Amino acid sequence: MTPPHFDPVWVASDDELRACCEQLSNATRIAVDTEFMRSSTFYPKAALIQLFADEADPQHCYLVDPLAVTNFEPLIKLLTDPAVVKVFHACSEDLEVFLSFLGCVPEPLVDTQIAAGLLGYGPACSYASLVETSLGVSLEKGETRSDWLQRPLESKQLQYAVQDVVFLLPLYDALLEELDRSERLGWLKEDCELLVNNAKQPLDLDAFFPRIKSAWKLNVQQLAVLKALSYWREKTARERDMPRNHVVHERVLWNLARQQPQTPEQLKRIEGMEVRTLKRFGKDLLEVIAEARELPSESHPPALPAPLPLSERDLMKALKQKVAETAAELKLEPEILVRKADYEAIIRSGMSEGEYRLSDKLLGWRRAVIGETLLQVARDLSARQ
Repeated sequence: MTPPHFDPVWVASDDELRACCEQLSNATRIAVDTEFMRSSTFYPKAALIQLFADEADPQHCYLVDPLAVTNFEPLIKLLTDPAVVKVFHACSEDLEVFLSFLGCVPEPLVDTQIAAGLLGYGPACSYASLVETSLGVSLEKGETRSDWLQRPLESKQLQYAVQDVVFLLPLYDALLEELDRSERLGWLKEDCELLVNNAKQPLDLDAFFPRIKSAWKLNVQQLAVLKALSYWREKTARERDMPRNHVVHERVLWNLARQQPQTPEQLKRIEGMEVRTLKRFGKDLLEVIAEARELPSESHPPALPAPLPLSERDLMKALKQKVAETAAELKLEPEILVRKADYEAIIRSGMSEGEYRLSDKLLGWRRAVIGETLLQVARDLSARQ
């Protein structure tokens, strides 16, 4: 089935946005999407915000131009109105757009990708495939990589933007009906609230260094330098609105922490060091390294854990097998129940504490469905060894 044609309403002034938001505030739920660009910046550049509410205004899809509007207070009020559910699909990047651009996280919200995952469609089911499966409508996806910052937008871009929201609400209704029959509406509510809460958590710039590949290979003194360099890179990337690896590549950070150059000549010889990085940030890098080298030992971070030893292979296999069995019974993909990090958290808790524990991600409904079972699998296997 070919999707119907919709005439979008272009919102490009403060008065138009205020009128749009007043109209949509009468709805109990609105479909929301964004188009943004992010090729050479740290923060996504908001290029378009799509809003549709079939209850309040079934004839119109509003396309808000963030390049023209100056007062976004009505939109912020709408996006955070507790009486209006915001419906997204795969919204993690959309939340980042709203947080960086408007300083708010839309709530309450429902993510139809999460809803679909809880019904067995897979953890990363696309909007187009869901619309086709659930509604019988085939969408064109040719404008995904368009230049959304150009003005005026082409008519095919406008139709693409409209289609990204006008089918969200009937899709939402269909998925909620299925979830209700499966008695999984509580799962959806919990997962979407967790998504919002995570998005609202303040960033700890000191917490990024363990994510750097092979950081576990460094000793605690080298980790102190890596931590300082990572903090400096995060802060610089945000202040200058540059991608992290355009400031300093991750692998270069690791080499800097390991070798700790003290002169421009030594810095120049670091593997992977680019000329542009030396020109822009060479002095800063040497200062950060020098300061971190002077830190007392009690300020050093603890050593990072190495990859799981082969001796834990049988436990990992047993845990994954139990998850696969449970997921099959529930007609879910295993990744919906347990992530790789969750397996590791269980195993490492036994290695370090002598008692198996669940990660924070395996609490809530997952604890009852699979968490307690996994703890028992770990305990049983440990007792037999």
